[in-house]
Amino acid sequence: MTDTDAPEAKRVTGYCEPWSLRAGEPIRLMASSHQPGPAQVDITQIVCGDPTRYGPGFDERPVPAAGSWSVELDEQPLTPGSYGVASLDSLPGGGRVALQAWVMPTLPDRPARIATLTARPAAAPQGSASIDILRLELDGGRAVAVSAATGPETRVVIDEVPLTRNRWYLIAADLDPESATLSAVLVTPLSDSPGRDAVEGDRLSDRSASDLSSGWALHADHGVRAATTLGSTAPAAGFAPDELWLAAGRGGERYDGRIARPVLQCGETTARWDLSADMAGRTVPASEGAAGPLVLHQLPTRGITGPAWDGSAHRWSDNPAHYDAVHFHHDDQYDAGWETTVEATLPEDLPSGIYAFRVRGAAGDDRVPFFVRPAAGARAADVALLMPTATYMAYANHRMLIDGADFMSTRVKLRPEHAYVRDHPELGLSHYEKHPDRSGVMFSSRLRPVLNLRPGADGWNFTPDTDINAFLEHLEVGHDIVTDEDLHADGLAAIAPYRVLVTGSHPEYWSTAMLDALADWQRDGGRLMYLGGNGFYWRVAFSDAWPGAIELRRAEDGVRNWQTGPGESYHAWGGEYGGLWRRQGRAPNEICGIGFAAQGFEKATYFVRDPGADSSRAAWILDGVPGEHIGTSGLGGGAAGQEVDRYDERLGSPGHAVVLASATTFGPDMLRTKEEFEGSVFFPTPDPMVRADMVFYETPNGGAVFSVGSISWFGALARDGYDNDIARITANVVRRFADPEPFPPPAA
Repeated sequence: MTDTDAPEAKRVTGYCEPWSLRAGEPIRLMASSHQPGPAQVDITQIVCGDPTRYGPGFDERPVPAAGSWSVELDEQPLTPGSYGVASLDSLPGGGRVALQAWVMPTLPDRPARIATLTARPAAAPQGSASIDILRLELDGGRAVAVSAATGPETRVVIDEVPLTRNRWYLIAADLDPESATLSAVLVTPLSDSPGRDAVEGDRLSDRSASDLSSGWALHADHGVRAATTLGSTAPAAGFAPDELWLAAGRGGERYDGRIARPVLQCGETTARWDLSADMAGRTVPASEGAAGPLVLHQLPTRGITGPAWDGSAHRWSDNPAHYDAVHFHHDDQYDAGWETTVEATLPEDLPSGIYAFRVRGAAGDDRVPFFVRPAAGARAADVALLMPTATYMAYANHRMLIDGADFMSTRVKLRPEHAYVRDHPELGLSHYEKHPDRSGVMFSSRLRPVLNLRPGADGWNFTPDTDINAFLEHLEVGHDIVTDEDLHADGLAAIAPYRVLVTGSHPEYWSTAMLDALADWQRDGGRLMYLGGNGFYWRVAFSDAWPGAIELRRAEDGVRNWQTGPGESYHAWGGEYGGLWRRQGRAPNEICGIGFAAQGFEKATYFVRDPGADSSRAAWILDGVPGEHIGTSGLGGGAAGQEVDRYDERLGSPGHAVVLASATTFGPDMLRTKEEFEGSVFFPTPDPMVRADMVFYETPNGGAVFSVGSISWFGALARDGYDNDIARITANVVRRFADPEPFPPPAA
């Protein structure tokens, strides 16, 4: 990581594992400083992480019982780039070796190592250093075969014509130590459409490519061929295979693009790896030969189309042979892999809440948040705040303030955390970016520094959610913290102890397990307070093999910065169809009575009381709230703004719900969501589809739902020391929802 000369540059950062744990359990901090030196580490409770005038004020409380540590900080590197490695120790040594793979370069002009076979002379003792005996590279856009079998590298440019971006090629190289020759072939399909000329196996239908099960690589009937003589004679005894690297090599540039059907031949032994196998896992077992499994690193993209894909299958599980490829990126970042700076076991009596490792040193400071649930067996509170950690992962290190977005302008003046993200691309990307090859970022991880998950660092998500936490603390009703990952892993058990579940300001990303658990909890009488907007929107997936990460496919529709490619809308992790929950037949309206309607960031506005609200069975929610206009001040100008949700029975909003108030007086930038466009038509002004609705309704077994339909709600809670209509409404609902008296079913 390269430091910046900016005087206010951030120099200290870190991450922790896990994000969520119970009191009494261990947690690790991994910290780094660009300026080595001593630092103090302690644990604090973050009641409110919002330093702006819209919140109640930054509220951090030391927790001496959790411990403090004197540490020496050093710079810990970040090394992005996905790749795969297979051990070849079980393969017999021999003379002749050959290597082939299908490749689709997505940044062909970037120098890269596509595949590398390392080996050592067969006569050398065990433990001897291995060499790159055979390598496939990109150099100036051209396919190159390389060998260091005789000392200095010998290179063969297979074709002087550069490879075309996003097109499949078959590349094969053959090293014959006996004749001291290095040969290679490049075969191009007839069509620009991937897979149109391809069939199952390793042959092209109209031009025979190499099939190493029946012959050597240079036996291809078609393609561009090249060969050269090695500078000197290779060892007569041949080489003992060591490792096969895909998309990387020791000290080489990482490859951007897809690789499919790697095949290796050593003597008379052939090894193959079917890259469609174990799609959610980290390892791909060899499908032929005695080679070890291909172990994947830094989370390359799977569940994507291979050279045989012809459009006949759109779900990888229907025809895995059409999805036998892996897409590698030089900027993939799953696990920073830093050494532990502090390992602590939390006190068993530590109250549930939002906490942070506070790191303070001469080079600067940092706060690394985490979330604490009650100790195992401890009594739970009646109320829980669900921290949307899946949303935090989706937005991890987002660059929308830096690069701009279709709904957000670029900012020149950045907080130190965002400036750090700008200056350190090696931190990895969020689900809101594209890789440099323009493919969407389908995987995002928390096993790295996440700079916008810092108190005050971002006006979205975490910092606003601490405002809601502070409000619940102000009410003194007693509440616990639960996270999305807890809900996914534990299911209903994670929230079953709670009568009331309060969401954060932007609970956008949900897995199937999370949504199922919430539905079960609601059927059992749970009371849901949805205090945000754009919730329950995108489907995501988790994998036990890649803990701490989520997968997202931006399929078919919705407000998005990129979209999945043809045939790639199903998750690699579990095979579910990705995209909007609305497209899965589970619209947010069925969960919380409203669904994402519009977004705009110029200003927020107020709600207008519904004429029938005071005579409805939900009139108690407005007790102590006079006047027609509600939430007339706050972040951006009012309680309704940024992203808003609308009541709509067509999408599953319950017919018995009470609409208490609505907001419609937004600025011209507040536009209906993309899924509400059915053509290039003129929308009326004001647009009736652009609306924030505040709703209440009863659910089975004495439960209920209260939804505010606005991300900006949090920014109106704390004004005038919580003496305002938005705080009063929220308090009315929290206290009634916490009351064990069941809600009666609505009148027929």
